[in-house]
Amino acid sequence: QVQFVESGGGLVQPGGSLRLSCAGSGSIFSRYVMGWYRQAPGKQRELVARFTAGGSTNYADSVKGRFTISRDNAKNTVDLQMNSLKPEDTGVYYCNRFPSFTSWGQGTQVTVSS
Repeated sequence: QVQFVESGGGLVQPGGSLRLSCAGSGSIFSRYVMGWYRQAPGKQRELVARFTAGGSTNYADSVKGRFTISRDNAKNTVDLQMNSLKPEDTGVYYCNRFPSFTSWGQGTQVTVSS
């Protein structure tokens, strides 16, 4: 069963940057269309960035122009570079396939606050 381990979260001031990383297990990781999701306090989990089957990228309107998703299939990793962070970006960030598996990792907490 595939497993995802997220890392790189933390506390950052508005306008700052963070780079999240996701490590996936399994030899077929490179076949997955991967995405990053987040769950803000009191809200449902939402998709913020993903790859398409053709290898291009899609972003939620709220993060477009600020976040960049990338992957390294040789290392089984998917990263999320987050710039110009806003308080509303606060939440737990998860990586998963798109559409997602039912099983999720622990996620990594991102807190944007002054």
